[in-house]
Amino acid sequence: MREAVVALVRDEGRYLFIRRPPGSADAGYWCPVSGKVEPGESQAEAVVRETAEEVGLVVHALECVAVSDSTCGRYRLHWWRAERISGRAGPSPEASEVRWLDPAEVETLEPTFEKDRPLFRALLT
Repeated sequence: MREAVVALVRDEGRYLFIRRPPGSADAGYWCPVSGKVEPGESQAEAVVRETAEEVGLVVHALECVAVSDSTCGRYRLHWWRAERISGRAGPSPEASEVRWLDPAEVETLEPTFEKDRPLFRALLT
């Protein structure tokens, strides 16, 4: 199983969510920034790199707070808390939309991966 990270980026009590673009494997789904850990890269480094690549933010990876398997079963997901340092989040080829949401708004977000919902409830506080 390949290692991947999920970045729970928080800024002023809200969390960053992106919508996967048309043509991607998870097109239309809302999720936190995520991606594979590259060879020789730490999980924390992957959080920083993926967030910069997907939305243009500079973040500080704080700590891994959960581990789960992806819905497809190909990835072991390491859920990391991260804080925004600088930049403004915007769309990219990997994120057709970007939203900052409070935990209550995340509850109403559709579509998301059903398997992730319990983690959102537990980790977005």
